[in-house]
Amino acid sequence: MRAEDADVDETAARLIGLARHSVSASLFADGNVSAVFEALAAHATPSRERTERSGAGARGGPTVRLLCTPQAVSNGMPSAADFRGTRCEIRVTEGELRGMLVVDSRVALILACPERAGHAAVVKDTASARALDLLFAGSWANARSLAEHQRMSARLRTESARRILERLREGRTDDVAARELQVSLRTYRRHVAEIMRELGANSRFQAGVRAVEMGLLPQRTDAPLLQRITTS
Repeated sequence: MRAEDADVDETAARLIGLARHSVSASLFADGNVSAVFEALAAHATPSRERTERSGAGARGGPTVRLLCTPQAVSNGMPSAADFRGTRCEIRVTEGELRGMLVVDSRVALILACPERAGHAAVVKDTASARALDLLFAGSWANARSLAEHQRMSARLRTESARRILERLREGRTDDVAARELQVSLRTYRRHVAEIMRELGANSRFQAGVRAVEMGLLPQRTDAPLLQRITTS
């Protein structure tokens, strides 16, 4: 369907409101997604009515799995405080993410990429919805918890880490980078090893790429290194 953001948000909120067992949601930072976050938080909160309907002692409300990008976290969406007391688990992935909602593995809403804002598809075929839920599960399994991401991000957002990441992105040699930062070559390499371990990177090149993906460094389309990344 082709619709305005408000119409897509209304459709997403309506589908979330129908959930009885589970909601799988993957959302990127771009676009107007605040209404979707609000609907997720509200429906993931066990209400008295849902608890009574589920039986005495049961925890009412569906289980919500929310997968988002590091950029969304950097922009304050979602905030852990918004989901406190809810049945929602939040994870963060550096992989490519398409906006999607899957409700009870039976109906889904696929949101358009930012380049085609205002487009969405509602999938009512149960087999297709289940297949989308399986694809979501694969991304979910490889993502890190929001708390783990925030701990790692805090360690990597120090001024010294940022300066090292900038030099890794620019492809500086260790000798040159150490001189620029006015530290010994041994100290620089030790810091680089710690940063690579935090990022789960196997090379300095990969560390620079992941730093951009996680929002630790801004994208620089004029940088030769990033031009090579986007064209490779």
